[in-house]
Amino acid sequence: MKISSAAIALSFAYGASAFAPSVDPSRIGTPSTTASSTELDLFFMNTLKHKRAVSKVNKPARVNDSITEKEVRGLFELWNSALATGDSRVVASRYSKNPVLLPTVKDDPRTDYDSVKDYFDTFLLKKPQGTILDGKVHIGDGWATDMGIYEFTMGATGDKVKARYTYNYVQEDGVWKIQHHHSSVMPEAVDMGKPITPDEVRGLFHLWNDALATLDPTKVAARYAEKGVLLPTVSDNARTDFHSIREYFVNFLQLKPQGEILESH
Repeated sequence: MKISSAAIALSFAYGASAFAPSVDPSRIGTPSTTASSTELDLFFMNTLKHKRAVSKVNKPARVNDSITEKEVRGLFELWNSALATGDSRVVASRYSKNPVLLPTVKDDPRTDYDSVKDYFDTFLLKKPQGTILDGKVHIGDGWATDMGIYEFTMGATGDKVKARYTYNYVQEDGVWKIQHHHSSVMPEAVDMGKPITPDEVRGLFHLWNDALATLDPTKVAARYAEKGVLLPTVSDNARTDFHSIREYFVNFLQLKPQGEILESH
């Protein structure tokens, strides 16, 4: 009997679903009814890959046993592992059903799955990885708190950002989840009132030029502000967000450009 590869993938995905956390299909996508066998294969394999990633970072809590300080710190490593997947859905799965995320680089609180995912859609483009520098753990009945200082290294740019953090963890459906997460840049790292020098301004151009030399559009786009405006050299369209700026440099970097300032004020 001949069985199509799509049917095998469907059967495999269905069988594996019994061992993976439930995921709302609307958050993953639905294959087109006119999709080819290859497209269906890719859809089901990507779905299974996503479920495995979610399961890996959402391990069941021990039954009738208190969490230890080491295990609380291990919850941060699970979150950090979720960041490393580059998948905002996997990161959002680490938060409880009614979370409060007060993020580092956004003003508005995130209080549900969709808004948490939306924040990490952008943040993960910087390829962040965190390290706890100093922290204190407190454990109660069904909850745990980890507070301190951590530092992120942005893989897309090499930048380092030090911030204060608070994680409140609770057990939800047998899994320790993040119920509250607050992250804010260290006050002393924000150098208020100190004017930038002309040499430092010129240095910013060289940082941008160095980003061009990587030929990586993500690294170049990361040099622009969140609400930056790019009026590009070889396109008539203004670019006003990360995605449109990155899209411009996907093509422009094929020219392998390098800039030099001849005269400026």
